[in-house]
Amino acid sequence: MDPVTAGILVAIGLIVLMAIGTPIAFALGAISLIALVADRGLVELTYFGETFFDRIAEFGFVAIPMFIMMGAAVASSPTGRDLYRSLDLWLGKLPGGLAISNIGACTIFSALSGSSPATCAAIGKMGIPEMRKRGYPDGVAAGCIAAGGTLGILIPPSVTMIIYGISTETSIGRLFIAGVIPGFMLAGLFMIWTLIACKLAGGYGNPMAIATEKIKQTVRENVDANLKALVRVLPFLAVVLGILFALYGGVATPSEAAGVGAFLCLALAIIIYRMWQVKPIKLIMRDSLRESVMIMLIIAAAEVFAYALSSLFITQTVAGAIADLEVNRWVLMGIINVFLLVAGFFLPPVAVIVMTAPILLPIILSANFDPYWFAVVLTINLEIGLITPPVGLNLFIINSIAPDISLRNVLTGSLPYALCMVLGILLLCLFPGLALWLPDLLMG
Repeated sequence: MDPVTAGILVAIGLIVLMAIGTPIAFALGAISLIALVADRGLVELTYFGETFFDRIAEFGFVAIPMFIMMGAAVASSPTGRDLYRSLDLWLGKLPGGLAISNIGACTIFSALSGSSPATCAAIGKMGIPEMRKRGYPDGVAAGCIAAGGTLGILIPPSVTMIIYGISTETSIGRLFIAGVIPGFMLAGLFMIWTLIACKLAGGYGNPMAIATEKIKQTVRENVDANLKALVRVLPFLAVVLGILFALYGGVATPSEAAGVGAFLCLALAIIIYRMWQVKPIKLIMRDSLRESVMIMLIIAAAEVFAYALSSLFITQTVAGAIADLEVNRWVLMGIINVFLLVAGFFLPPVAVIVMTAPILLPIILSANFDPYWFAVVLTINLEIGLITPPVGLNLFIINSIAPDISLRNVLTGSLPYALCMVLGILLLCLFPGLALWLPDLLMG
């Protein structure tokens, strides 16, 4: 069978399996096994098992469950609540200040958790009811949280950046720092759009709700409470800064830094928030184990899938066809961006990275694009997929937090922020230094 026909059949089979609800890891593994056996016979069963387990046996993958545990410890504690209250104290006076506070909280919480779903859930549980109580439209309340939650896969420490680094054999420390300025740039674009939208609508705020709060608590007490909340958050921020310093200073490997960070965040959550009971600790371990196993299964299955594509010469054919396109390199980058955007509509970021990064990297390098710059562009494309249908994980998380807000309202409120991300990609194309200046400055 020629590679083109084989590729079409594999793509159709994968789409069918996912359409009927098969988990991504099982869908990738099943279609890979069927393709290999059909092409080469039962002898491929041996290579299937070896490829599946050899890939996830790499020591570098230890960083993934450790960073996930670090995020779970933060997400399971009241850190998000304290962070939200502190930012509301400083930003709440602006037009749309509460929505801007939520985006700021999402930005900082992203650095603490490294997970978009965790960020979306932790801040959304507090932010959405509060915004609705103060008169914000449902679309604004849901959209700013859904968009802010996507920053979890860009701002370091990011699990998706670790996976990209391992898949492409690039420096994880440099990848982390490449995401810093673009991450805060996106947060700034989100805040600017929120400020403009709220200003055009005359600002938001429910005077009755605010008056009721003032009756319950004096301004002085409110300030004191928020400052105390900020003090409780600062140790977690110090842990993140310490991890980044250890990585960029060459003090520790990503796996070592992740292990220390997980221990410290778990210890801080227990000590600061008095989580001495077995139940909350058990919940942290359970959530960490579930997400880690899911990600590792996807990585292992995607490696088998990549092996199957390579064995059937599908990868080589696709890469050769793209490389043979006699087009400007920016047109090539536009084609790749559209491909990543569409892939992000249907697949989670981890699956897209492990399936496409090894294939796209040689093409990117041949077109003289920087692999670290491309990692940021790829990640922003995948962020858009988190707030766009049909999969749109953050949309469903928001809908589960506030089930009385229709999915349509959540989507409508999120779309302007998706356009902000597209603008962010354009800015990165015009000014690559946004992603490359800081890594070059700190790491040479």
